[in-house]
Amino acid sequence: MFIAMILLLSMAPAAGAAEPVKNPDTLTYLSLSDADSLDPNWASDENSALVILNIYEPLLRHAGGSMTTLEPVLGRVVPTKENRGISPDGREYVIPIRTGVLFQDGSALTPEDVRYSLLRTLLIQPTTAAGTLFREALLGHASARDDKGALLPGLWEEANRAVTLKDGAVVLRLPRPCAFFLNTLDQQVILSKSWAVKNGDWDGNEATITKFASAEKQSTPFFERANGTGPFQLERWDRKTSEVLLRRNEGYWRKPAALKRVVIRSVPEFITRKLMLLAGDADMIFTDPSYFSQLKNLPGVTVLDGLPNTGLSNVVFFNFSASTVANSFIGSGRLDGEGVPPDFFADRDLRAAFAASFDYDGFIAEVLGKGGAPATGCIPKVLPGHNPNGRSFKMDLENAAALFKKAWGGRVWEKGFKLVMATRSGNSTRIAACQIFKRKIESLNPKFKIDIRVVEWPSLLDAAKTGKLPLFIMGQGGIADAHDFAVAFLHSKGLFPLRQRFSDPAFDVIIEEARSELDLVKRAALYARLQDREHDVIPHVVLAESQDVHVQRDWVKGYVHSPAFQGGVSGAYFYPIRKE
Repeated sequence: MFIAMILLLSMAPAAGAAEPVKNPDTLTYLSLSDADSLDPNWASDENSALVILNIYEPLLRHAGGSMTTLEPVLGRVVPTKENRGISPDGREYVIPIRTGVLFQDGSALTPEDVRYSLLRTLLIQPTTAAGTLFREALLGHASARDDKGALLPGLWEEANRAVTLKDGAVVLRLPRPCAFFLNTLDQQVILSKSWAVKNGDWDGNEATITKFASAEKQSTPFFERANGTGPFQLERWDRKTSEVLLRRNEGYWRKPAALKRVVIRSVPEFITRKLMLLAGDADMIFTDPSYFSQLKNLPGVTVLDGLPNTGLSNVVFFNFSASTVANSFIGSGRLDGEGVPPDFFADRDLRAAFAASFDYDGFIAEVLGKGGAPATGCIPKVLPGHNPNGRSFKMDLENAAALFKKAWGGRVWEKGFKLVMATRSGNSTRIAACQIFKRKIESLNPKFKIDIRVVEWPSLLDAAKTGKLPLFIMGQGGIADAHDFAVAFLHSKGLFPLRQRFSDPAFDVIIEEARSELDLVKRAALYARLQDREHDVIPHVVLAESQDVHVQRDWVKGYVHSPAFQGGVSGAYFYPIRKE
């Protein structure tokens, strides 16, 4: 029902909207941060995904605002057992490839392009761990590499057996049934093999996999260039001004988009974004719930709040073994009051002390507002598998002090520490969370010092990927399945545990069992166990759940809120949007 309400909101005319439409053929979106990479294998943030998902296309996509219904895109049909696209044993999927589709360089989409793109995701795995969920479903491996960075033995052969072509269709063979497999396909966009090879990317052969898997982020031709089949094509990415320019793909296989151009510009300061919106120089702006009171009832502006999402925006992560290579984030690197040792957070009492020091109720009441709610773990409340009876962390400063006195055999309380807590620039909600931590923890002991370091998004992401951040706040979106969040937050090969240098075999066992459990009741019980252990181990702390907010000018029409869209709720899939 909420989907229908959102659609009605997005199409309803604004009262008194007589102001002339500014730049009617161009939509300007003001983001919080710049993209990190335009290579689909490298991108693991919503700023990059926003650009990628408007240039490239997957085989299937979640329809409109649905979290459960898929629609065909470059695939001609959504496979089901009824249309014989899924085998009776649930292990083989056949997806016919759409014909008559052109890449933006004028070359035709072929089934070989689809096969190449999927193999590239499965085998060419950079440090972002892109495609983890897709790889796990199709091959049974969350990672393509062993602990030494070498390709897993036999993985090339497994991948080539798993992805084949037959009569103009791609055939995908799974090692065992997987309840969420089709949902992973909406994130696997299709590249042009010939363009990739011509521009120096992987040639599709086993012998060159290692070379490209170990390449630097900016060395891939897809880093700042693009050639997709989507409704928009890349005109320019100016990294000096943090601006991406998209122009309409006139050769798009569907009706061309209404908008001729889209400008995505990074503007970290909220007041600047707000003033540009009011002046009509921006059509959409990034926001978060903490700004809601400053945006509602503005003339010519529509604010959609209380929007459901499949993400967790405010999570504090502990690094269990921070890098010591040129790392200013750990200060002296010792427990001497001037820094922290690399394994500072390997002590469970210390993590528990931090968890007991945060004012969760105050954060919800004063920062998140009516959209905030206590969190019970890493699986969002909107997804099956969330445990509504799970435990939440509570602020208890007396217990926090006792835990600090136990941590590191008493040396934390005795010596004190100077700790950097990092978050992204421009995100007032996360900055406020850092300030709450700083205020509460420093009040317990004058030897405790927390330095809040606000960092531009690409730099923060690089520091996280290389394991330099001892303590940081980030968030994560995901597909409409609990498994995605379980892997990202708790699996030893998941996105955040890799950044945290954290591994717990017990989490892996539960996640692997829940992965292929098709009985919803049994699956929910497994996830309840997972979230219970998450609360005990404390590899991270989910500060709260929140709802989303979307802000745009009244003259923007056709926006549809899609909880499954990985490009962020403030941005959009721009194809159905027009200005009038």
